[in-house]
Amino acid sequence: MWVYLLLTLLTIGLAFNIRKAEPESNGQYVYIYKGISRQHVLNIISMVSIFIMLFAVSALRLNVGNDYAKYTNFMHLIYSNAYVPTEIGFNILVWVIYFLSGYENYLLVFAIFAFITILLFLYAMNELSESFRWSFVMFMLLTYYFQTLSTVRYYLALGAALLALVYIKKGDWPRFIFVALLGACFHKSLLVILVLYPICCIKWKRWMVMTAGIMCLSFLFLQDYYLKLLLIVYPSYKDTDLLEGGTSYIAIARCVVVLVFAFLYRDRIKDSKMNIIYVKCNTLALLLYVFCSFIPVISRIGYYLTITQILLVPAILESVEDETRKKIYKLVFLIVCILYFLIFMWKQAPADGVRILPYDTFLLNDMVPLEYEILD
Repeated sequence: MWVYLLLTLLTIGLAFNIRKAEPESNGQYVYIYKGISRQHVLNIISMVSIFIMLFAVSALRLNVGNDYAKYTNFMHLIYSNAYVPTEIGFNILVWVIYFLSGYENYLLVFAIFAFITILLFLYAMNELSESFRWSFVMFMLLTYYFQTLSTVRYYLALGAALLALVYIKKGDWPRFIFVALLGACFHKSLLVILVLYPICCIKWKRWMVMTAGIMCLSFLFLQDYYLKLLLIVYPSYKDTDLLEGGTSYIAIARCVVVLVFAFLYRDRIKDSKMNIIYVKCNTLALLLYVFCSFIPVISRIGYYLTITQILLVPAILESVEDETRKKIYKLVFLIVCILYFLIFMWKQAPADGVRILPYDTFLLNDMVPLEYEILD
């Protein structure tokens, strides 16, 4: 645990060095300085240092994460040309790395996934957030980073979803579609953003709200029909415990708190197109968590929507004009995030389904016998 605590403290400290430089102006004139400012240099050093630290902890791990051993077995099957339920992008990447390495180099595969995933998150947060420091606080203390150690394919897709939002902000829809399709080659659940994000980008009219209400009611009465449709996309879920539904009350509570906070400061954030999109994403997530709890992958779908909280909450905090109130909000927010982090590390991190504790590295430990090695 001390590795994670030290990593969190150091990277958050570095994140507070990062701020976007504002152009200086004097009346109607804007002076352009073509050199590089001290703040820009500090931003680069801090960002690169954060990336190296996060990447090192992730890439050097061994048998850390709920899916680590399972993925190594999948990789063995891929290299043996056997069937695996993973997507084609993952399969091709594994086969190429194993082929070029000349042996089953799963350590390199996990390192490449860590590199891409962390890069996607940091780049997207820097591009989208009005306050990178507070977005990064949420990224670490709400354990998004630590979950990347456990569910590698999904969190790469989640990072791709954030990158897709960058292109939505720029109005570059072809690249948005390309990122979604490419990311879906590693986790097909990402395809849902091709529907969900455009829905959150358009202006919601009354007939759309009524249609959404009817669909929510249909989720209550046509659950068997929707589950049959789900099995078409995820046939491997059939006759397994994965078909058991369930929702997250913590996720519901977070959506409610964020939406209430956004409503209170709606006049301050309404002029931002992206903030409006983030509010709609959280509204849609709340409806899905409440009415679609019977769908086993609802948490994955919901995360593509609630990941916007790490962008919306900092935007609201920075919009508060009263400096005293802003400081109080930030203090309360920080305390809540720290408590969430500590509870996660104490109760969930060592538990089945996450299992990122204890932390081991291949520099000091050997891999436990894998399933295919035992069978051989």
